[in-house]
Amino acid sequence: MILQTRDVSPRTAYALEQAGVHPLLARLLAARGVRAVDELDDSLGRLLLPETMKGSAEAGRLLADAIQQRQRICIVADYDCDGATACAVALRGLALLGAAPGSVGYVVPDRAVHGYGLTPAIVDLARERHPKGLDVLVTVDNGIASHAGVAHARACGLQVLVTDHHLPAVIDGAISLPDADVIVNPNQPGCDFASKAIAGVGVMFYVLLATRAALRARGAFDAATQPRLDALLDLVALGTVADVVKLDANNRRLVAQGLKRIRSGRMQPGITALFQAAGRDASKAAGFDFGFALGPRINAAGRLADMTLGITCLSTDDAALAQELAAQLDAINRERREVEAGMRELAERALLQLMPADDTADAPPAPPSVALFDESFHEGVVGIVAGRVKDRLHRPTFVFARGADGHLKGSGRSIPGFHLRDALDLVAKRHPGLLLRFGGHAMAAGCTLGDVGDDGPLALFDGALRAVATEWLDAATLTRTLRTDGPLPLEWFNAQTVALLDAQVWGQGFEPPMFCDEVQVLQQRLVGEKHMKLKLRHQGTERDAIWFSHTEALPATARLAYRLSIDEWNGKQRVQMMVEASAP
Repeated sequence: MILQTRDVSPRTAYALEQAGVHPLLARLLAARGVRAVDELDDSLGRLLLPETMKGSAEAGRLLADAIQQRQRICIVADYDCDGATACAVALRGLALLGAAPGSVGYVVPDRAVHGYGLTPAIVDLARERHPKGLDVLVTVDNGIASHAGVAHARACGLQVLVTDHHLPAVIDGAISLPDADVIVNPNQPGCDFASKAIAGVGVMFYVLLATRAALRARGAFDAATQPRLDALLDLVALGTVADVVKLDANNRRLVAQGLKRIRSGRMQPGITALFQAAGRDASKAAGFDFGFALGPRINAAGRLADMTLGITCLSTDDAALAQELAAQLDAINRERREVEAGMRELAERALLQLMPADDTADAPPAPPSVALFDESFHEGVVGIVAGRVKDRLHRPTFVFARGADGHLKGSGRSIPGFHLRDALDLVAKRHPGLLLRFGGHAMAAGCTLGDVGDDGPLALFDGALRAVATEWLDAATLTRTLRTDGPLPLEWFNAQTVALLDAQVWGQGFEPPMFCDEVQVLQQRLVGEKHMKLKLRHQGTERDAIWFSHTEALPATARLAYRLSIDEWNGKQRVQMMVEASAP
């Protein structure tokens, strides 16, 4: 582990401070690439314009036609939090824009039965769910690689609008797009939209903005009477953070607007119910709540049950129903944690064979990538376990489970410097037939293995991925590096600083502040058998600290990377150090 201090431009930090930004916050923001105070303006007027997203105007006209002609629309959702929030945004937004009651429905694939995306089977399911007829299919958070599904839908006489943010498929070395009526995706060729990291829910929100503009141009309403689509931003914020997309300036504005609505009590009943189920205070909502409290409860439905539960919770206006569904989601999430714990234990045993614990000179070197499988693994949780293993080993990791069709289906998580989807593309080229399907991003991807290889598909995949990792990764890349903000001045170690930092929008690509200081370890003891409770001397003052999921004792003097938090006990508050790592 290497603790690396972020570079900070003193001139930029000083300029931000002179513009009225808190001195500590100015340094933190400058270290994350903020160059001017106007970048911190999170008002709606600063959002990127919808017309800069390729296909949005055409999508707006298509949906405006469907609304005015009272056509039947079906949303094809995805089974993660981004897909669920995008579906809820589409359902609520189209209703706000005048879609006739009962004219908009949705389908969501079952992870184990249908797989991912708009397949011909999902098209048929959508038509079955709409016995009175169907006119338009709208994909959310999927569809950009659904060539067969789009073709089948159009052959059935349906119009198809694809809204997605994933990378398009590459066939024979060229980008290939499905033959949809309209595609809205900032990552399609020729799109100048500046926020390539926008989540699927954000894309759908922009399509609704374009639809409102089309209806406004037709005289359906004017600027004063048009529906307020910002009422959907609590959902947009949740899906954006939960999908762990990079929080660039535009995404930060979307999240900030959503947080403002939630903190002021203006949110969907389902969001209120989820905060209550998670035991979190909505008036103090932060990005952490989306990523670690609400998001996992929505995702659990898609992993172990039916994402219809999550979508209904987010789209209903019935507060009692929302609370009932949130309670169900909470129970499913507890079950998910139990399943995950069992899988992690099995993964740990497998890892001992791959990477023995002893560090003797004759111990075999750690492989540059990891692929794990056990017949008892649950398909819905492989991605989470892959992420945990990746975090622990700092290696690109795939975890596989047996799908309902008998094939091995895997989810992967990667490290900086190793583009996972591109790696899968290279594996597919080198070993035809090994990957039946694959897709994803740089840091997360999925694939299904074909029945090939003398020793089975898993062994072939493991070797193929290791070969690519050996070629692409060097010792420096395989060494875990944690970027910190350096020492925290004593004057800022207080509850006011915690409140200041908690009020900001942090997340993927705009990481929350992490400080690094040398401390003396005065006391240390295990609590709950897996967390280290610490008493430290930091800059001459005794501090309380905790290191979750860490059991190894620290030396008398240590260099720690930590975040700040407020520990509340018996009505009293005190600042606590949340340790993340240590280094010599």
